[in-house]
Amino acid sequence: MRFPHLGLAVFLALAAATGRSAEQLLEIVCPPLHDKQDQPVVVKIRGPRELVGKPIALRKEDAPICEGRFEPDADGAAVKLSFEPLPWGIRPDVLSVVVDGVRQTQITAPLVLIGMRGNPPRDEVLAALNAPGGLFPLLDRFGQYRHRQWPGKILTLDDLRRHRDAERKDLQEHPGAQGWSAYGGWLEGPQLPATGFFHAAKHEGRWWLVDPEGSLFWSHGIDCVRSASGVTPIADRVHYFDPLPPQGTPESQFLSQQTWAPKGYYQRFQGKPFETFNFTGVNLLRKYGPTWTTAFAQLAHVRLFSWGMNSIGNWSDPAIYLLRKTPYVATCSPSGRDVRPLEGSTGYWGKFPDPFHDGFRAGLRTALEREQGKAAGDPWCIGFFVHNELGWGDETSLAVAALASPADQPAKQAFVDDLKAKYETIERLNAAWGTPHASWNALLAGTHVPDKQKAANDLKAFYTRLAEQYFRTCREEVKRAAPNQMYMGCRFAWVNDRAARAAAEYCDVIAYNLYKRDIAGFRLPAEIDRPVIVGEFHFGALDRGMFHPGLQKTADQQERAAMYKGYVQGALRNPWIVGTHWFQYGDQATTGRGDGENYQIGFLDICDSPYPETIAACREVGYAMYAYRDQQAEKP
Repeated sequence: MRFPHLGLAVFLALAAATGRSAEQLLEIVCPPLHDKQDQPVVVKIRGPRELVGKPIALRKEDAPICEGRFEPDADGAAVKLSFEPLPWGIRPDVLSVVVDGVRQTQITAPLVLIGMRGNPPRDEVLAALNAPGGLFPLLDRFGQYRHRQWPGKILTLDDLRRHRDAERKDLQEHPGAQGWSAYGGWLEGPQLPATGFFHAAKHEGRWWLVDPEGSLFWSHGIDCVRSASGVTPIADRVHYFDPLPPQGTPESQFLSQQTWAPKGYYQRFQGKPFETFNFTGVNLLRKYGPTWTTAFAQLAHVRLFSWGMNSIGNWSDPAIYLLRKTPYVATCSPSGRDVRPLEGSTGYWGKFPDPFHDGFRAGLRTALEREQGKAAGDPWCIGFFVHNELGWGDETSLAVAALASPADQPAKQAFVDDLKAKYETIERLNAAWGTPHASWNALLAGTHVPDKQKAANDLKAFYTRLAEQYFRTCREEVKRAAPNQMYMGCRFAWVNDRAARAAAEYCDVIAYNLYKRDIAGFRLPAEIDRPVIVGEFHFGALDRGMFHPGLQKTADQQERAAMYKGYVQGALRNPWIVGTHWFQYGDQATTGRGDGENYQIGFLDICDSPYPETIAACREVGYAMYAYRDQQAEKP
């Protein structure tokens, strides 16, 4: 939610600044809220004509914040003062108004809410600011928004336990789908040759997964099955929270630190640790007692089967999926100093990895070696993803990025070698591209980007080579570590046809994160006939105390449930799609994770309470999914 500036006129007494003994008035217009952290706050001050030319400043104690001088106005004097909203707006601070060296009065800096993609509604914030109890703490002890009520809100510890008992009864009444194999495959459907591991196969014109026992399998699952969804930064804003547990108490185990903050307010920590608190974890301790980790892990498998799901999706807790009661996907993202980025590239989550750098293969191998005895060689593991939502750009972007990189960039060196082989002399390249490079070394040393139209064919050709190098290396290393398991791609979010074609050459299944309303009509580029799995999708609403609905907004929980049903059934009708994984198991923290995401996207809220509407829709779809796909799916 964005808050427009509201003019709040405050009239304050002024004396001495003009040398007069009579009382005069300043009119100060200052917004009570400020939602744009990257834009300055503007304070407007008007006064009598005698103030023209006088200096004015806002100060925090002895620290100057901003300064200016009164200018002539229609019937007096006026000035606009601007200053950065942080850190003054966090609590917010009280600032002194100093005219001609004399402090006249004080104002409160505009409130700035930090660390959240979505903020509480403006009217609620204003009402709370003016209420006797004030706005802060913003959250209660359970991590819920304090200034609103909604169905299912937890008010006491007894409420947590009542919800626990009610869910236990619900799970007993809904024990799960009938006619599934031990792995969640279609036991009553066609049987294909069993390999002992999951694999993909096309059957009667439709793509399927096949479980280790040979049953057709459609992966209906959920991401982030873990107890850390409610981790939220508390640094610089401890006043947002009801008093947190004192050190040395059982609940203090959920006080921690992290460095992950690729975007938002906490990015300013630049990799340095900042304090966090895990509201999901502390509520699980309160709900299930000292053995909560075991209870939560065992319950996850019972829940998923009851909900009509047969898969644990990406970024889930190994302690849960390695119980080997529900099929799962594993993920691998090589990282560290030896994995070099393509310096000229950009992406939402960072730079693209350079697949020509030796560290790329070495880092991937090291990461996969850590899966030996775990996901590698495990029949319950459906397959491996490598990376997530890389910045593939358009069909020349990564080739352009290589040219814009330093001379020692391996991808750039590979591109220049290709150009040498094709053109032989730098003069021929210059003639084709319209460039003035003095030599091949000059091309290597420079970061000039050529005319994309004149160089289009070469840029596209190297883009393809780079993409193929990326996917080939990933496949080789996955198959080296886990020869019987599937390589499922990099979870495309932003992709072009050229990258998709490269993926199709090397991926057993191609993963896409598809945040859309419906995917029944989703198609790969025309010449590609490969299975697709949806790694992420979700819908959210704002009727349960959260501040952001996620990437696909719905009006309320009823519409959210209806959208879930429609999305998954559309995927079931699509002959190329072999599964959908919802993002994510539990709501994100009300006050946001490290990058500020604070989405209402869970099947469970921050107190581990199920959202009954969405779960009812999930059961309706999941229990009948094999019959539905068999009867309704189109044939290509």
